Amino acid sequence: MGKLWYGGIIYTLENEGTTVEAIFTEGDRIVQTGDKKQLEEGFNERITERVDLKGGTMFPGFVDSHIHLIGHGEKLIRLDLSKMKSKEEVLAAVKDYSRDCTKGEWIIGEGWNENLWSRPEMIHHRELDEINTENPIMLKRICRHAMIVNTKALELAGIFKDTDSPPGGVIEKDLEAGLTGLLKDTAQDFIQAAVPIVSEEYLQKAMRASIKDLYQLGVTGVHTEDLHYYGGFYRTYKTFKKVIEEEGYKFRTHLLVHHEVIDNMVNEGAGFLTGNEWIEFGAMKIFADGALGGRTALLSHPYHDAPETNGVAIFSQEELNGLVAKARSHNLPVAVHAIGDLAFEYVLNAIEAHPLAGSGRDRLIHAQILRQDLIDRAKKLPVILDIQPVFLASDFPWVIDRVGSSKMDYCYAWKTLINEGLHCAGGSDAPIELPNPLFGIHAAVTRMDRNDPKGIVYGREQALSVYDAVCLYTKGSAYAACHEHDRGMIRNGFLADFTVFDRDIFRIPFTEIPDVPVKMTIIGGEIVFGKE
Repeated sequence: MGKLWYGGIIYTLENEGTTVEAIFTEGDRIVQTGDKKQLEEGFNERITERVDLKGGTMFPGFVDSHIHLIGHGEKLIRLDLSKMKSKEEVLAAVKDYSRDCTKGEWIIGEGWNENLWSRPEMIHHRELDEINTENPIMLKRICRHAMIVNTKALELAGIFKDTDSPPGGVIEKDLEAGLTGLLKDTAQDFIQAAVPIVSEEYLQKAMRASIKDLYQLGVTGVHTEDLHYYGGFYRTYKTFKKVIEEEGYKFRTHLLVHHEVIDNMVNEGAGFLTGNEWIEFGAMKIFADGALGGRTALLSHPYHDAPETNGVAIFSQEELNGLVAKARSHNLPVAVHAIGDLAFEYVLNAIEAHPLAGSGRDRLIHAQILRQDLIDRAKKLPVILDIQPVFLASDFPWVIDRVGSSKMDYCYAWKTLINEGLHCAGGSDAPIELPNPLFGIHAAVTRMDRNDPKGIVYGREQALSVYDAVCLYTKGSAYAACHEHDRGMIRNGFLADFTVFDRDIFRIPFTEIPDVPVKMTIIGGEIVFGKE
């Protein structure tokens, strides 16, 4: 009937440093915590299984507050370009991959990042044409706010040299040859519309791969946004139901719903926090701007390294206000992607114009480039900030050139946000970054790139304690989904979701945190991943 968990360090996270010796669980809930001997005496007849942690360190289950669950699975099963160090290496990988593709099949690569290349010279569609002219090629940048495509893909999407850029997007052109093959933000929608809808089997395969990988990383649940893609709301929602409910992949998913499919959710009779313990609906998702890598994040000033632009507003202020009003008409909070400070300002304007009256909290996602006046306004609202500490490891030092060293005081300023009393949750934005929460914790605590042999620290004054960093992925994620009453801590009556590491990350050098193995992942009282 019940299980006794013991034999390691068990951090409850109720307060910093608080530990218990053992936990008694029944079903998917924590019944009681305390001394092992007392629990054995009090629940003797109800203990049917004993789980020895064998020196491991147990935490409440780690939850990624911002991920694209199917997208992460796609990265695992597709051509991965994220670790390649040059344009030539990318092109060689595409050429090798294309050899096994049938004529007309789309060749799709994930995750190129020119900031990692020895020469950050952009790929041109002509270079992809030299590889293949019979197959459309689409290579997504790591941020997923830009892509490079070949001529075949441009033709299938109906993009020609006289095609105008859509609102909120950029079709890049040069004076010499017209189209370059680079598309940013909403301009990518032309290509996405031309890509054949993937099969249901493909979606299921990607989701299984994603969940299995997250099990190994100690992740017990996610807040994810997938429902607008892959053929639409119903098809994608069916994938969640099939893999998680029917096939029994225990995993807790909190679904953000893109504004373009919110009516589908409402037609299903669903609303905020409806669903079940495995699949529940959350806030309405909106994109206010793009990304820093492609200079489409919306800043209140010109880019330091490209003064001709200050980014891209996906929506005007009036349009953004209308979308927030639509969410309120369905009693929904909003979750808005806002990287640049001007995008963040637009979102605050919209939220202040249409305050949240129902349950929940509005979520401002990324919040990377801020100002003190924006922080002061946000503190007065029922909001939570979804931050991705692991971005620091990827974005520095090039982001300083983008934004300008004189404007970095409130950039990636997580310590300031927490000290100002703002609630924050931690995520990875996978597949843009790797979803290992220890990578994010390391970046938050050290302000360093774990792969940088020089050990350069960026903004030391903004470094978090290990406790505060761990809380982002536990108590913070629970608060973001309005589950602070039953998740995020080890406490009587809370869900029996646990992450067990091989070592105590509170008591080791910070530089060793990324390499600590996961010993066990437990969801609803069941061990879904175990490693001796």
